[in-house]
Amino acid sequence: MSFEIGIEGVVVGHSTNRADGTGCTVIVVPGGAVASLDVRGGAPGTRESDILSPYSSVGELHAVLLTGGSAFGLAAADGVVAYLEEQGHGYQTPFGRVPLVAAAVIYDLGLGYAHIRPRMEDGYRAAAGASALVEEGCVGVGTGATVGKILGDEGWMKAGFAATGVRLPSEASVCAFTVVNAFGDVVAEDGSVLAGALVDYVGGEPGVAPTCFLDTHAYLMTLRDHPRFNANAEHTTLSVVVTDAALSKIECSQVARMAHDGLARAISPVHTPVDGDAIFVLSTGSAPSNVFQLGTAAADAVAAGIRRAVRLAEGLHGVPSLQDLRGGGTRAPAEDQG
Repeated sequence: MSFEIGIEGVVVGHSTNRADGTGCTVIVVPGGAVASLDVRGGAPGTRESDILSPYSSVGELHAVLLTGGSAFGLAAADGVVAYLEEQGHGYQTPFGRVPLVAAAVIYDLGLGYAHIRPRMEDGYRAAAGASALVEEGCVGVGTGATVGKILGDEGWMKAGFAATGVRLPSEASVCAFTVVNAFGDVVAEDGSVLAGALVDYVGGEPGVAPTCFLDTHAYLMTLRDHPRFNANAEHTTLSVVVTDAALSKIECSQVARMAHDGLARAISPVHTPVDGDAIFVLSTGSAPSNVFQLGTAAADAVAAGIRRAVRLAEGLHGVPSLQDLRGGGTRAPAEDQG
């Protein structure tokens, strides 16, 4: 599936390594954007996050990289910087332009091959290939994304990357670019588990949602002690919200804070000590702004993106997707999914 960005001056690119189960995605605003960030998870991995504080004197950002590979993957941001420098984009200083690239990571080392992570050349490739038509699913940063991991790799499910948009009455647009790699379950609009920790998975009727989920929230509420994880105790959901409404840096921060409501609607539990959940907000234009409306729309777009990311995901490296379950398939061996 593909999503067409309706905001001028914003492009998105991926570098995807399905064979090794990782990748990265970059949201590029060559002309610069006002930006801020709100982090709620207990285990974030970021780069250049301090310049996004409303108290920072730097007033622009040129790209956000979302990447797999845990902290190792932050190296891919160097490639985005290199590409932007070649193109003459960046923050003007007395001795040259300096591209400002923020980055955040997901932990995907448990899928595929842990020693292979996005590097500088992957970030460069993603930036060089960025366009207004965005591919979704198990691509870029979503390649190695999974959800429902309280049982470790015995019960997790495949997730991915999605793009969603909202058009406001003021003619402003809001787009959210989201990767979901949550510890918890993704819940549907009616509150039922859409994708999460699987128990006794044997497939299901074609076109019918399975009923084989543990329900992480309910399970946690039965425990007397701290939950014990089998593996992959680092998780994260990330979203980059972009609007062509005119916002100040502090207003971007306020919208980012409100946008986290989208995570709370679509993930259960959310913002845990092992999730690095973070939302970036970028303002690129001069359309009329209303922080109340923009924050509400951003939360809607993020929640929709989380659900869309698991609905579009495909099974990979032996990890089943929602499409697999609804098609009545069984967990494919890793060698058939590379």
